[in-house]
Amino acid sequence: MKNIFKFALVVAALVVAAIFLKKEKYSEDPQIAAVQHLAKRVTGQFPAGFDFRIAEKPTKDTTGIKDWFRLESEDDKILITANNANSLAVGFNHYLKYFCNLTVGWFKEEKVSLPGKLPQIDSPIEVNARIEDRFFLNYCTYGYTMPWWKWEDWEHFIDWMALNGINLPLAITGQESIWYKIWTELGLSDEQVRSYFTGPAHLPWHRMLNIDHWGGPLPKSWLDGQEALQKQIVAREREFNMKPVLPAFAGHVPNALSTVYPEAKIERMSDWAGFALEDYPYFLDPEDSLFPVIQKKFLEKEIELYGTDHIYGIDIFNEMIPKSWEPDYLARVSKGVYESLAAADKDAIWLQMTWLFYNERKYWFENDSDARVKAFLTSYPADKSILLDYYCERMEVWQKTQSYYGIPFIWCYLGNFGGNTYLAGNIEDINAKIENTFANAGSSFKGLGSTLEGFDCNPFMYQFIFEKAWDFDTHKNLEDYIKRLADRRIGKESELGRKAWSNLLGLIYVDRSVPGHSPLLNLRPSLGRSSSYHSSIRFTYQNEELLNVIKDLVAAEGSGAAYEFDLVNLTRQWLGNMFEARLAEYKEAYENKDKEQMQVLEKEMLGTFDTLEELLRSQSYFLVGKWIANARSWGASPEEADYFESNARNLLTTWGDRGNMLTDYADRTWAGLVSTYYKGRWELFFAAVNKAMEEGSEFDQKAFDESSKDFEYSWWKDRPGTFNSKPEGNSIDIVKKIIK
Repeated sequence: MKNIFKFALVVAALVVAAIFLKKEKYSEDPQIAAVQHLAKRVTGQFPAGFDFRIAEKPTKDTTGIKDWFRLESEDDKILITANNANSLAVGFNHYLKYFCNLTVGWFKEEKVSLPGKLPQIDSPIEVNARIEDRFFLNYCTYGYTMPWWKWEDWEHFIDWMALNGINLPLAITGQESIWYKIWTELGLSDEQVRSYFTGPAHLPWHRMLNIDHWGGPLPKSWLDGQEALQKQIVAREREFNMKPVLPAFAGHVPNALSTVYPEAKIERMSDWAGFALEDYPYFLDPEDSLFPVIQKKFLEKEIELYGTDHIYGIDIFNEMIPKSWEPDYLARVSKGVYESLAAADKDAIWLQMTWLFYNERKYWFENDSDARVKAFLTSYPADKSILLDYYCERMEVWQKTQSYYGIPFIWCYLGNFGGNTYLAGNIEDINAKIENTFANAGSSFKGLGSTLEGFDCNPFMYQFIFEKAWDFDTHKNLEDYIKRLADRRIGKESELGRKAWSNLLGLIYVDRSVPGHSPLLNLRPSLGRSSSYHSSIRFTYQNEELLNVIKDLVAAEGSGAAYEFDLVNLTRQWLGNMFEARLAEYKEAYENKDKEQMQVLEKEMLGTFDTLEELLRSQSYFLVGKWIANARSWGASPEEADYFESNARNLLTTWGDRGNMLTDYADRTWAGLVSTYYKGRWELFFAAVNKAMEEGSEFDQKAFDESSKDFEYSWWKDRPGTFNSKPEGNSIDIVKKIIK
């Protein structure tokens, strides 16, 4: 009897498995299968209600852009047809956004659930891409957001990029393992090479030729782990028809190389961000015969490990001063770099950011002349170049350079500096600038992109940028777009929610992001202007307006990850703004020597940190404990885990050594940072002010700054405190309690 029962169970299990496998049958077409797997990853279920098909664009056009998709209902299924996997993913995302009111975020925790019954499409929707290239990421993003990511983080993020149509992602992970091989083959020791690298979170600025050594030596386990990770990254990106932009040799060499090649033209570069002389980088002149040798060695190894799509990111003179501003010299340098690249890969295309033309504009456009820019950019073939117009919300370089002299360029929205958590971004202004570029930039305008320094707290801005790359009806009327955006963020159609978002974008999101965009409570305390070098606390709205938006969103009774995130995000900013108002009152009480009022305000301001801490703990996005846990996970030993943690803490606080000029540049209103680091500084500040009042002396700001620097240094160096890496508490309930 037992055997019969066991046999029945086996048969039943086989039947269930057969049904399950039939239900989850993936296509033999690798592009369709890629999108099916994506759909399952982001929704948690096999997309049985969807039929994905590959087809060429049905109607010819004069743009030459092949990307398109069509949505329609067919036989109780949602049929999505497109020219490739990337376009299929965009079509799938369009359906999620505009028929299911769902938003897929860029972190792996932000997944969505499909409705029980899929909404039908009344009539077919056909959409063409307006622009060929859609670029994403910034060297800095690899420090401010992504240094500690593992494959599961990357896997979801690549899905997000595919859903948003990105086909030209910056892919610079894993290059240090190649450089380790190159430099040791050229005669340098293990210690010389690993000490040349910075710590992991600071590697973007090492790669951009800004600093050497700081935070090193880099563990060998890191090099090996990053190489394995990059192989997974580029393989998956190519499944979605993306062309990963790989690094190439930009002239940056270890100083120790001069002992092996004493005749090589290796020169120390200029100062950067106040780092010590021993951290200055070294540059090999592109006209030196060693330059193409290193370029060839690097590309051969890189292509062997990661393959290639022949697009390489090389950036020289980023936030640095060339040894000469003569146009002939600048032309020779860029020509030398390109020729070394072409010799190593005849199909190579050089992609470079043009941040340098904005950041050092007084030099590059001296006396309003573009002669230096033109010499630098036109010394090699235009069709072998792609330029990123890096910070277009602030300065569109294409307008100062005759559309980059016919060289292909990508209009980019930056939108965030340092990963700062601050409400910024003006959809109306960005929309006007992009449409003007489409209308007037000419044939050299080839793409849209974003060059954000960190994944900030305004994710809808980036989704809007990439929606502009497609001929959607949804973004043609901003008023309608905002209504649909509100529906997605709230999780349902709500007139109250639409009103809240209309006010949010009309009253609150009206300024562009700038370096050091921070609430005052994140900055080094002061009775005057904060001594944090990069600090901008300016906002142009009334804080009561923001509170009214929060109240309307609460009353809209939304649901979902995006809704909860928005409530916490907006309340976080409101509390930070309120702190600034209280500090102004505190300064007035100090001037009036009103000790009683000072004590009342001190208690209220310190209480703000406690309120913020409870609020922020409810969202994984705002946890320093998650950042630290991810960093420690890379350690092959307890000592390495401590090393990675210190490096992770450092970037968010002093950035470099004690009192570095970039202190607070990457500040975040995150749980853990708020309760220990920021609150700790303000407690020291109030204690120092109270002591001065008791002694009848003036508060000594300089002395306080020095003690604050000691506190800041100890926080990252000694690693005090432990922090939750998982969220706790109900975000909606906490917000309701705070505003009540």
